[in-house]
Amino acid sequence: MNLTLALESSAKAASVALCDGGTLIAQSFQNAGLTHSQTLLKMTEDMLRSCGVKLADVARIAVAAGPGSFTGIRIGVAAAKGLAWGSGKPLRGVSTLRATVSATELPGVLCPVMDARRGEVYNAVFRYDDGLYLRECDDRAVSLEVLADEARNRAVPYVLLGDGAELAYEVFRANHLNAVLAPELLRLQCAYGVAVASLGAADATELEPMYLRLSQAERELTERGL
Repeated sequence: MNLTLALESSAKAASVALCDGGTLIAQSFQNAGLTHSQTLLKMTEDMLRSCGVKLADVARIAVAAGPGSFTGIRIGVAAAKGLAWGSGKPLRGVSTLRATVSATELPGVLCPVMDARRGEVYNAVFRYDDGLYLRECDDRAVSLEVLADEARNRAVPYVLLGDGAELAYEVFRANHLNAVLAPELLRLQCAYGVAVASLGAADATELEPMYLRLSQAERELTERGL
């Protein structure tokens, strides 16, 4: 077997998954509002135990490295680093947005959206074509108004995914734009998508979170000229 242990903690929900190549063996998902520092490693231990798999049996560790919640990403990356270093396994970090679309096989223009607060979302745009996800733009922090303006030039509707999908959908509807929400069970970020996205990723010896923006504390210091 070619086992990947994947962790996802970039937003309110947290999940861990065990995959053999692109085949899901098990996934544990929690969206109960508990802090990821309380749940992520416990979910990992319980899932591996229930599958009769030891960390030594895993070929690699994969984690959503951002964008997303600053705290959630830090916890996920730190947990993945600890598991990888402690077991001597390779570590792979992937884009949260890329992982979100990797958990689906939905056709069309896929538009993962994560609520970044302050009137912005984390976003990228992909096109699913003949089994491949083709990236049309880099991961970015962008306003919903800009995203809506870009959609006006599309001949086909966006398929909205991610924890900000419903927020974006309301803005699209208010602007009379054609968009559809992905099915609820395929909408949120999940560790299975992280595992699939990691299959083509390079090992990262010094993985760092991908925030895209300054933290709130850093923004406040910058605004105060400090």
